[in-house]
Amino acid sequence: MKKHILIADKRKELSTKYKKIIESLGHAVVVSNKLNETIKIVQDIEPDLILVSDSIVENIADFCKQLRVLTFNTRPVIVGISKSSELDDKLKVLENGADDFLSEPIQSQEFKMRIYAHLRREQENNVNEISGLPDKSCTLKAIKRVLSNDEKKAFVLLSIENFDEYKSLYANLASDRLVQTSAAIIKSSLGENDFMGQISENEFFAIINPTYVEKISSFLTFAFDSVSEKFYSEQDIKRGYVILQGDEKEGRRSEFIHLTISANTNEFRNFSSPRDVLNSLYSIRRLAQKPSGSAYLIDRPQICAQNSVEERVFNNNVLVLEKDSALSFLLATTIELQGYNVFVETSHTPSVIILDAGELNDLWGLKLCKELKDKFQNTKIIMTSVLHDKEKILNSGADLYLPKPYNIVTLMKWINIFSEEFNT
Repeated sequence: MKKHILIADKRKELSTKYKKIIESLGHAVVVSNKLNETIKIVQDIEPDLILVSDSIVENIADFCKQLRVLTFNTRPVIVGISKSSELDDKLKVLENGADDFLSEPIQSQEFKMRIYAHLRREQENNVNEISGLPDKSCTLKAIKRVLSNDEKKAFVLLSIENFDEYKSLYANLASDRLVQTSAAIIKSSLGENDFMGQISENEFFAIINPTYVEKISSFLTFAFDSVSEKFYSEQDIKRGYVILQGDEKEGRRSEFIHLTISANTNEFRNFSSPRDVLNSLYSIRRLAQKPSGSAYLIDRPQICAQNSVEERVFNNNVLVLEKDSALSFLLATTIELQGYNVFVETSHTPSVIILDAGELNDLWGLKLCKELKDKFQNTKIIMTSVLHDKEKILNSGADLYLPKPYNIVTLMKWINIFSEEFNT
């Protein structure tokens, strides 16, 4: 990955020499011959390495200390350059925050290899151990540089959905292989000048040419869905979903992993910071997410009439379908006390449905579940049942199997979780 280096040096000839040597390593170099300009560049582009000459400031030890405070979060490599070869001068510079001290004159080859070694170590310290991609701090730095230079780019967030559920079932070795494979697929679709990083365990980030963002997104959703089943056992593939285990998620149905891509550009919109970019992408992601299957959504400038966009209202409707009238009344009363609107007929779109599967000789709820899933595709269904056949219950389309008798506290926990999922 190309690094950004700042040379703070008043001397035109030597700064040009250093610049050419570093550029031969394939990195971008900015030269500053003014103290105030140097500080502004440090704040704007957050360089990976800063070369500070005593020609730009007499006391480079104090300036290194100032730079270290200024760059506390980004922690660049700082190298002092001086005509002095006195041990006390070297120690003072190193003590005040510099990572290295070079006494002039210095051989070009030694200078080149020292810079190379520092940048190599800096890169090794800022990559994700599993994927080998730049980590979140590097990614935020890359976004900031694009915004500072006013480059017209597309920002792309790529999220592996249902990753936590997959990891809990198949453990770390399988999830690491999933991350590595996903990173390889995404990287193969990007150009030489595109940036790719990783901002969390299951979230990748790319900065690309806006012209190709739709083409790349379309390819990646197809490619990911083509390989996703290879990460599952034959039993899970045959079933078409996975059944979660453990105290917290026991009996919950989870769809297979899929990719959600959200993208925006700075062609027609001004972003104030990397955080502004990410917040926008997370908002787009919520709109792009599907229960199953990969999808993408790209933010485009729209022309619309005034007040044409309505704010989405939080849906807190719960539908209770329980033939036992006493239990139905108890459920309705308890759920209403928690602030939900409870209905016993399908006149309103619910966020959560509590559905009884029926008696052993008449499992009417299984057939009804499929009909409800067709009618309310995004609604979460909790099926309660005296039939202790988890797979049969989930095959009907239910999102959670809750065997009778169940704890009302457990039921309320899942209503809260599913209601939140429905509304996001």
